[in-house]
Amino acid sequence: MNAPKRLSSLADVTGAARRPTYDPARHGHGIVHLGIGAFHRAHQAAYTDAALAAGGGDWRIVGASLRSVELADALNPQNGLYTLIERGASEVRARVIGSIAHVIAASRAPADLMTSLIDRRTRIVTMTVTEKAYGVDRATMTVDLSHPVVAADLQSPDNPSGVLGLLTEALRRRRIEHVDPFTVLCCDNLPDNGGFVRCGMIDFARRRDPALGDWIAEKVSFPSCMVDRITPASTEQTREDALRLTGCIDQAPVETEPFAQWVIDDRFPTGRPAWEAGGALFVDDVEPYEAMKLRMLNGAHSMLAYAGFLSGRRYVRDTAGPAGFCPLIERHFKAAAATLPRLPAIDLDAYARQLLSRFANPAIAHETYQIAMDGTEKLPQRILAPALEARAKGLDVRPFAFAIAAWMRYCHGRLDDGTRYVLRDPREDEIGRLLSDVVAPSDVVDALHALPNFFPAPLRTDPVWRNAVNSCLGTMMGEGMQAALAAEMRT
Repeated sequence: MNAPKRLSSLADVTGAARRPTYDPARHGHGIVHLGIGAFHRAHQAAYTDAALAAGGGDWRIVGASLRSVELADALNPQNGLYTLIERGASEVRARVIGSIAHVIAASRAPADLMTSLIDRRTRIVTMTVTEKAYGVDRATMTVDLSHPVVAADLQSPDNPSGVLGLLTEALRRRRIEHVDPFTVLCCDNLPDNGGFVRCGMIDFARRRDPALGDWIAEKVSFPSCMVDRITPASTEQTREDALRLTGCIDQAPVETEPFAQWVIDDRFPTGRPAWEAGGALFVDDVEPYEAMKLRMLNGAHSMLAYAGFLSGRRYVRDTAGPAGFCPLIERHFKAAAATLPRLPAIDLDAYARQLLSRFANPAIAHETYQIAMDGTEKLPQRILAPALEARAKGLDVRPFAFAIAAWMRYCHGRLDDGTRYVLRDPREDEIGRLLSDVVAPSDVVDALHALPNFFPAPLRTDPVWRNAVNSCLGTMMGEGMQAALAAEMRT
């Protein structure tokens, strides 16, 4: 029996996996993507694969990894091909994605990335790099001059390595060469992600050259979008299933859930792929859809991540299954939905039921500890914003207070049995200093409410909010997270 080949050609695929119905080699690139991790390959690259199949065009993706080289070394020998595995509750499906042309390891070949960015064939630049990579202060919507990459790129703007520096320098060169600017499409899970990146880039550019900043403000389009697809880290099982379903060895398979959602502000002056063929929704205003996802899905995710991890539930499915705490998840959905406007064609009750079913999917091994990371960047929009609105409307804030209390308990860095863990948060050291000399729950609440630029002022001084957080945290610290969950479900 012949040994399986490394995936590198669609002709080698012999298993049940679906193959692209187009010839990837016949389509040029039109997109550069920064941050080519698992989520991009499960989401935007899959939508682009569907768009190429439906509408053709030169819209393949040049991926770029800004720091690591592993994905370039995994995908390039495979000619950009990889297996996308969708795990439903009772079915596993696979498709081979052909939308990625090749991957640049920017740390190894920075000139190659700049060449792709200024290439006139590049009409869209997309990004999934997480909020902290941009170096933008959300409070002021200007660049954070203390961010090491931002500072370095402002010092040496002709040889940038960060997102803002790279895009600004590429646009500067395109302007000089009279090449139309590319559209900048942030696909990170951030509120008003287009406006966020636009403000950061304009400020960065104006610090280099005011005229360049003004040109970017006038000429460059920054549509916002909302993205959603649960994408756990790949495992050895992912690789084994890819081999079984394709007949090939795949060094870069991705697994995900069957559900995917992409809502996009349709502002692409130099064109775009037919992403609607993959189910993307183009709208005039993305903001209400962002709020729905951030507050219901992501907010509940954060709550169950902290409560689940601290109570010994490794995966999201363990929190939403028979031994989980579904009543608290459903309570959070209801509280978040009460802060949202009405959306045409969206039934929030049905959306909540769909979310719970996705969380409970036994085939998706999405770790609570993974979701718990970077809390100081995620919680303001996921939990604190709806909590503030709930207080203003006289609604119950207990579900949001419980989520924040679970985060505060997580900030101690140790489980109920004393096992230690790292927070994996950009403000971990700062949090550690604030909690170094505090023991009582009320003192913990006071200390963390003093974390600069985190809690909104009206919540910091609100006795109803503070009392609710104190009550929840007191039980968590005094009786343990499992007891706190049981007590909360009785209220």
